[in-house]
Amino acid sequence: MPDIQDRRSGGGGVIIAAPASGAGKTTLTLGLLRALRNRGIAVRGAKSGPDYIDPRFHAAASGAACVNLDAFAMPPNRIIARASGPGLLLIEGAMGLFDGAPPDGRGAAADLARILALPVILVVDAARMAQSVLPLVEGFARHDPSVRIAGIILNRCGSERHAGMLTRALAPAGIPVLGALLRQESIAHPSRHLGLVQAEERADLDLYLEDAARHAQAAIDLDALCAIAAPLPPCPNPAAPSPPPAQRIAVAQDRAFAFHYPHLLGDWHRAGAQVMPFSPLADEAPDRDADLVYLPGGYPELHAGRLAAAQRFLGGLRMAAERAAIFGECGGYMVLGHGLIDADGVRHEMAGLLDLETSFARRRLHLGYRLLETARGPFAGRWAGHEFHYATTLRAEGTPLFEARDAAGDPLAPMGLSRGMVQGSFAHLIDRRE
Repeated sequence: MPDIQDRRSGGGGVIIAAPASGAGKTTLTLGLLRALRNRGIAVRGAKSGPDYIDPRFHAAASGAACVNLDAFAMPPNRIIARASGPGLLLIEGAMGLFDGAPPDGRGAAADLARILALPVILVVDAARMAQSVLPLVEGFARHDPSVRIAGIILNRCGSERHAGMLTRALAPAGIPVLGALLRQESIAHPSRHLGLVQAEERADLDLYLEDAARHAQAAIDLDALCAIAAPLPPCPNPAAPSPPPAQRIAVAQDRAFAFHYPHLLGDWHRAGAQVMPFSPLADEAPDRDADLVYLPGGYPELHAGRLAAAQRFLGGLRMAAERAAIFGECGGYMVLGHGLIDADGVRHEMAGLLDLETSFARRRLHLGYRLLETARGPFAGRWAGHEFHYATTLRAEGTPLFEARDAAGDPLAPMGLSRGMVQGSFAHLIDRRE
């Protein structure tokens, strides 16, 4: 068995998955990333699927950039290219191992296991089971021969005795149990309706990560985990990066506009575009020389009062609309409208650049991948995107922006609005469709 030191500069990887959501994958992955880093191992994280929040925790835990790997929205060669790099790669799955978009589960963590030929470490929430853990694990191990379950981590065990009972029950499966963690309320993480609280909102972030690392270090055989890692595949013909939508791009970046994909901004920068961040919450206007103002999603409803009072920002946005393109996604789209009603029913005046009124007083979940196409604007072409929000549209009048289909390819109502050089929709663009 290779020693853990052999992985200091290697390029192997494993996938951390679970039978279902809520098994504790994120906290466990963060603990593993920080524990391995503390031992001097070059380690980095990746997240399966559309996610803006977990990758920032991964980066804080590992000290290395985290990438999104989306088996629904990205072609295999792009996934392989983005997974490549130095050090050990821990990919955190989303939902259950085989859970993906309807109708056939495309985009699941299992797809990444197939594309990257990586082993899976299955995290089992064992809080309410004993011998039944064996058929559960054996079912996952046998379900698809192309997806190899190479290790088990038992989570939320009630006691050492309970952990021993589970480990003995799993012996016939022939899959190594890498460790068993007891229930730990101290490393529970607060959440809100779109997932975890953002990394920058935790003043105790480093203490939290160190606490998670201590539990992982004490309970999990890190040498065995690293020995399971498999080499990442070579990528001789990576997919072309997404071309920049403009040459000079002003990008809103703060707690209200935090949901952008780093791979898109990275593609634009590498292609020679100038990316110019600014903070609407600090009442900063977009750069006057920008050809495009990009307002990503985030939590504008939590900061609607400050945004409505940010007159330099709103004034600069209105001035930019006279000479530059403006594009808003989800939260950014709502800010481009006339008004945003928060969860308390208070209406806040927004930029008024689109004939749009939205509300969080009447919540309704909108969730799923979107296949999008438009012939106009800086993002003309065909895109794979994702919609995840609770806002209700009270009024949306004007020219729709995108023709839209769901993950199964079935037609949806057109999405978004386009008015002159101002455009937006509730969809987050992930990657161009080739």
